[in-house]
Amino acid sequence: MKRLKGPWPVVAAILASVAGGAPLIAQGPPPGGGGGNALVYKLGTFERQGRTFVGIVLRDSVVIDYAVANEDVARIDALYPSREQPPRVASPRDMKDLIVRYNRGLRERTGYLARMLNGLNGLARPAYVYDLATLRVLPPVMPGTILNAAVNYRAHGEEMAALGGAGQPAQGPPQGTAPPGTRSAPGLWERGADDSRWNPYMFLKSPLAVVADGEAIRLPRGRTEIDWECELGVVVGREASHVLAEKAVEYVFGYTIQNDVSDRGGRGDNRLGSDWLVGKSHDTFAPLGPFIVPKEFVPDPKKLGVKFTLNGQLMQDANTSLMIHDVFELTAYGSNILTLRPGDVIGTGTPAGVGSARTPPIYLKPGDRSVCTYEGIGTLTNSVVGPASAPIATQ
Repeated sequence: MKRLKGPWPVVAAILASVAGGAPLIAQGPPPGGGGGNALVYKLGTFERQGRTFVGIVLRDSVVIDYAVANEDVARIDALYPSREQPPRVASPRDMKDLIVRYNRGLRERTGYLARMLNGLNGLARPAYVYDLATLRVLPPVMPGTILNAAVNYRAHGEEMAALGGAGQPAQGPPQGTAPPGTRSAPGLWERGADDSRWNPYMFLKSPLAVVADGEAIRLPRGRTEIDWECELGVVVGREASHVLAEKAVEYVFGYTIQNDVSDRGGRGDNRLGSDWLVGKSHDTFAPLGPFIVPKEFVPDPKKLGVKFTLNGQLMQDANTSLMIHDVFELTAYGSNILTLRPGDVIGTGTPAGVGSARTPPIYLKPGDRSVCTYEGIGTLTNSVVGPASAPIATQ
């Protein structure tokens, strides 16, 4: 398709569309209504020629520069005011700004831009519509807080318990079942009378560990037991404090993918138990993306297939229906510990199939290619490289 530099020549495009009998705007209901005809889009952050921008992603292959498209389409709307069109709104400065203002006009505007540019059947492509392959993909959002759920799939609990790493011995109650003496955590998690599950367990992962799709996981110097954990990421949509689980969906913006890369090597002693900082927050240990799928396009996040491959070999194959605590319960629980803000991310745990639980164990090594896929969300791909050459600082 021919690409046009500069502003879109509106009149020529419309005349060509009319002459060819092709609609300029794709028909069907606006995105977000849940209808089967809604145009599904994703959202991401990209860089081109040193400029960072929010993009609307269509078919996982085409990216619309939101800000430039918004201005150009506004000019078209000014020439043809009789068409049905949502109110013009200021373009998002970044992904967090989009999330904050999504339900204040940006949702309708985003869907409108997506439909309009998706409907250029045979017309020249505006210069602000790019092939994904020509852009640098950045993390879709840079969260202020990353919360992750520990052992949120029973089968993963079983494989880790066999290694002595799930918090209780393998011969104890079935993984995911509340151990004897379990009670409510006042102010955090109130147990139902018939709830036989253990309470949620969450930990912080440093946002400084975030890298994008296509970027490398760098193995830390001297650390040889680095593992993968393919997880669904919940992107928070509005400030959330002490949220009820049945209301949590109102605080979710959408979904992405996180690889909760994990260092299983420990710290050399058992002082104070597990060291979650060492285990989870090395640089590059939080690959995130590639995009965010708004929640209106994910009918049931509790029924999504998940697969993880390492160098083409299937390692994890499960479904989010197997979670012990679902995405909304985890959102509620996290919000009862600390206030969650727009753009924060909750990692919802990984299913069975991690490398450390295999016989013999399989750990990430330089040259590996990790691929994490969630049904309807996308695929997060990262290579693995060796440690930087800089020596470790010593006292």
